[in-house]
Amino acid sequence: MELPPSHHSATRAAALAACYLSYRRGSPGRGLALRAVRSGRRQDIDGVGHKYYLEMVLEDVLDKDSTVKCTAEVLHHLGNKNIAPDVQFTIEGELKNTDEADNIFYNRIKSLEKELVAENIPDNHGNTSPEMEPIRLLAWVASGYVIWQNSTENTKFQLAQIKHVKQVKRSDEYLEFDYMILLHEMVSQEIIPWQMTVLWHPQHGVQVTRESRQPNMHWNNEPPDTTMEEAQMLQ
Repeated sequence: MELPPSHHSATRAAALAACYLSYRRGSPGRGLALRAVRSGRRQDIDGVGHKYYLEMVLEDVLDKDSTVKCTAEVLHHLGNKNIAPDVQFTIEGELKNTDEADNIFYNRIKSLEKELVAENIPDNHGNTSPEMEPIRLLAWVASGYVIWQNSTENTKFQLAQIKHVKQVKRSDEYLEFDYMILLHEMVSQEIIPWQMTVLWHPQHGVQVTRESRQPNMHWNNEPPDTTMEEAQMLQ
């Protein structure tokens, strides 16, 4: 069944595919987001689920003039919400190289005398300091995994804010961060706190080793705080 690009089912499936793609191809130097859905089609597979065929345009979170076309297939399984959707994608063209930016960030964090700690990124005005952009993009990429694992046909998630992030000291080559993030579920308009532990290395990509939904507490449907504590970083 053909779906108009603006149909809610198409946009939800496309948003999920974009999150998955950002998780697979993103880094502290690159976050990808859905810019537009060009076409959508849904196939009802008896006894299996609903499969979406999508043509999309993605944009770089930091450089919205940098776009890439891609096609994706998203399969939502019937009945079992514990099974993550199957996502396959093909990118048309090349993503810009972020090796230099990734290595600069990696070496900067490795050289810190104290583990990084920061809160409220971005702040209530939507501002993120240049030093915190890689931390935000790493959360954006890692949240793509969380969104992929916890999405259904009736949800549409997006990272709203990092409430708290703390670097975890390690003796190996990886960087590790514990994040408390807020996810915006756009269908219900719920703001959901989520904990995730993230490993990253420039040569090995992003891994989310632990993730769990947290009690809503006072964050539900409230705006983010207005202050941001910058990380302790070497100049």
